[in-house]
Amino acid sequence: MYTFYKAARFILGPVFRLMYRPVIVGRENIPADGPAVIAGNHKHALDPVLIDISTRRVVRTLAKKALHDAWYGFLFRSAGTIPVDLHAKHNPAALEAAVEALRRGELVNVSPEAKRNYTDELLLPFKYGAAVMAARTGSVIVPYAIAGDYSLRPKHRLTVIFGRPVEAGSDPDDTNRRLYNEIASLLRKAMPEDELKRKHFTSYESWGEK
Repeated sequence: MYTFYKAARFILGPVFRLMYRPVIVGRENIPADGPAVIAGNHKHALDPVLIDISTRRVVRTLAKKALHDAWYGFLFRSAGTIPVDLHAKHNPAALEAAVEALRRGELVNVSPEAKRNYTDELLLPFKYGAAVMAARTGSVIVPYAIAGDYSLRPKHRLTVIFGRPVEAGSDPDDTNRRLYNEIASLLRKAMPEDELKRKHFTSYESWGEK
């Protein structure tokens, strides 16, 4: 199962490491087995690859449906990614697919921001997918923060930090708030000081007021 995914990671993983020389911190926080949701910020199209090479386990990533519908969509389908329609208010099919993967004991990677962050905000408002799928399956959520540059000659070294697992409670809003604050804390550790100074932090509660 996931033969294409494993072959692609075996071939492309060393190339990615050679090109970007990423620093991976806290990978021991990713469970060695059993279900877990991996959730963090989204800054670049290659973020899922960085998460993939951070563990030896297969990672099922939620990816936008447009990628699956493109002529090269077979690559994403073969890699086991889960399509998400970013233009839809709700994505029940994606949620059910992620829940089924977790019930099989797999890892599911999701960006609660739902899209790449091109703003001066440290984090965008969070969707509820990670909190809901974790609660429905009794899975923990492993938070992560990605910072630095995807560049051959980076000004700041590409870095990902994985934090300690967050327990999902019965209240998705409370889980989301704790996850949001944990990822923000990890970002403050991972992000270069000059970039961090340019970022504005909006509290989780304040997003609801906007």
